[in-house]
Amino acid sequence: MLSASLTGHDIRLLKYLLKYLKKLIEIVSSENLELFETEYKAGKHAFERGQYSKSLQHLETALENINPNSRLGGETQIWLVTAYQAAGKVEEATALCKKLTRHSYLQTRQQAKRILAILEAPVLRTRPEWVTKIPDLGAISESDAKDRRGSGLVSQVKSPPPKPKTPELEVVDPSKVNTKDNQFVWVALVLIILTLSGLVWFS
Repeated sequence: MLSASLTGHDIRLLKYLLKYLKKLIEIVSSENLELFETEYKAGKHAFERGQYSKSLQHLETALENINPNSRLGGETQIWLVTAYQAAGKVEEATALCKKLTRHSYLQTRQQAKRILAILEAPVLRTRPEWVTKIPDLGAISESDAKDRRGSGLVSQVKSPPPKPKTPELEVVDPSKVNTKDNQFVWVALVLIILTLSGLVWFS
């Protein structure tokens, strides 16, 4: 056997080399993981900003630094499919998506099947009358006062009607009030009091 022919010094040297190799692998894999995280985040950020070519570059670099059959590798490839599709590379997106339907991670397989169904769905034909064309407002100068007021296509917002003014109360001088006509009020009050008293008395 090999161990019988090795001296104690050789065995110690082998153990030291194995330990050194293990540390070296850990350092390399941690550097790869850091590079993966940086590129993966940059790829997602570029995608969200609409920079699809830049997103593809970052995501492809991220994929080189991770195991493609891992969970993170699957997530990265799903983002790659979406970036390919957004960049107009539908064939690449479809090919990668078909590959991901056999991925080792279940969630990645399910996502790939859903996306593949969308990618392979037939394109619906639209009639021109179904489409509303939106005018390009990029050419309008901000300094042009006429353009700032809005185009004729946009309905102008009407301001709410003005609130009615509350009438001011008139101050009446008590010496000018005609109190002779108020005798009817006193007679009516006396009759009401007498009626109420009678009802209470007889009940």
